[in-house]
Amino acid sequence: MAFLDIVVFVVYMAAVLGIGFYFFKKNETVKDYYIGGGEMSSLHVGLSVVATDVGGGFSIGLGGLGFVMGISGSWMLFTGLIGAWLSAVFLIPKVVKLGNLHGFLTFPEFLKHGYGTTVAMVAGIISFIGYLGFTSSQFLAGAKLAVGTFPSLDLNQALLIMGGIALVYTAFGGMKAVIYTDTFQWIILMAGLILVGIPIAYNYLGGYDAIVNVLPDKYFSLQNVSWVQLVNWFVIIVPIWFVGMTLYQRIYACKDEKTAKKAWFIAGLFEYPVMAFMGVILGLFARVAAAKGIFISDGFESEIGMDPEMGMPLLLKHALPVGLMGLMLSAYFSAIMSTADSCLLAASGNFVTDILGLKHDNKNNIKISQIVTFIVGGAAIIIATSMQSVLSLMLLSYSFMVSGLLVPVLGILLSKKRKPLAALFSMIIGGSSTLILTFLEVKIPFGFDPILIGISLSSIVYLSIKK
Repeated sequence: MAFLDIVVFVVYMAAVLGIGFYFFKKNETVKDYYIGGGEMSSLHVGLSVVATDVGGGFSIGLGGLGFVMGISGSWMLFTGLIGAWLSAVFLIPKVVKLGNLHGFLTFPEFLKHGYGTTVAMVAGIISFIGYLGFTSSQFLAGAKLAVGTFPSLDLNQALLIMGGIALVYTAFGGMKAVIYTDTFQWIILMAGLILVGIPIAYNYLGGYDAIVNVLPDKYFSLQNVSWVQLVNWFVIIVPIWFVGMTLYQRIYACKDEKTAKKAWFIAGLFEYPVMAFMGVILGLFARVAAAKGIFISDGFESEIGMDPEMGMPLLLKHALPVGLMGLMLSAYFSAIMSTADSCLLAASGNFVTDILGLKHDNKNNIKISQIVTFIVGGAAIIIATSMQSVLSLMLLSYSFMVSGLLVPVLGILLSKKRKPLAALFSMIIGGSSTLILTFLEVKIPFGFDPILIGISLSSIVYLSIKK
């Protein structure tokens, strides 16, 4: 990598760390640390939401989908648009009202209001485990990008570097640092993709004719996806908008209901069509490059046997000129860290508030929150060293949280009757059954995801228990 690219990348990293340290002394309470004092604007929150949800895992994961199935992979983020808008209409009004009234900081506190302390504790554990896995997936995404760009690095070295940077500015700065860096990072990503990555890769490959003549027509069709896959994506991703700790933190961070709804509508549009198509197009371009033998010098004679998620980083390394490579690398690291920081803060918030039960208004608890954030981040780096697929780890984390937490939330939204015991057992059965089926690799009929079994069992348990 050229010296100029390294300079561009280092300047970007320094700016991100600077934002974190700037807000280090601005946080006076745990409320400041975890929800930015509840005073954030719709634009900042909206960009932070989409940066968090799409972020690095989906950026690298979408590239992998584009590599494997072409532009049909964009349907995965269509579910993000649906989820964002549904939660804006049905969830946000209730969450904002209760959050403002009771001073909530976390998602389990919303459940605590409806079901009591025990349910909130179990929800905190499920959410903590899920976001720990999600944070690991983002660190792994950053490491894969780094390895594809810096061949001298191995995966574990890259994990330490990327994880360490995200860990430091998140632990010091809290939610304001996360939201403002997310805005900054999302702007860099959009500019990098629209102005640099896609047009230069397009010309590098020889333009339209050279691209469409290499791959079968199915890669350029929106129908190259099975109905089972669409159902799996819908069931895994749409419900996360109702149970995601990172999203509840941002709802609480908004000034009022109108601000939160506007932020969610902004986020939905950026998910689909904007990021959905840009991500898979670069993955498709990478497939073309692999088929043309461009990656032979990297040890891949063709697309066969390649890790699909490595294709896009390798394409950018070959296609981009000096200087622009540093900008594009910064753009993708922006996406990765914008998700990693949010998931890390969510896991930390679950542990501090819902598991340890520390008070919101104690100034000394900020230090404890920062220490916990460091520890959780370190654990996420260790977990990432044993994983291979970014998208698989992300979707497993999603599945575990959704199957455990969705039904109790729907119970609050759809019924006035509160059933704490039903909520408790539905969470335990739903989350554990999905994990067991996944790790035992049990074949579900038609190829459906185990989450369908988890949600079904959770629903049956909730409806069967009378109290």
